[in-house]
Amino acid sequence: MQITSIVAIYALFWVMCAFLLLPFGVKTHDEAGVEKVPGQAESAPVHFRPGRLSFKATLLAAVLTALFVANYTQQWITVEDIDLLGQMGPD
Repeated sequence: MQITSIVAIYALFWVMCAFLLLPFGVKTHDEAGVEKVPGQAESAPVHFRPGRLSFKATLLAAVLTALFVANYTQQWITVEDIDLLGQMGPD
């Protein structure tokens, strides 16, 4: 596997992880007991920390990419293992 492929897979995992981690650990103003600004959305977070989110997404994406590359080289799970309908017989 080329390094450019690994970087592209890491970038895809990073974006996916960032979106998956967004709702965790978020408190709204009502939950935190803080006064809202007039016109503010009800679901707006009190303290949004993009640096912390980026760090968590970076770690999780690195682990997932490492597992993906290890599976690619060791072939623990192949396409034949995922074939649930039995339509992909050996050629």
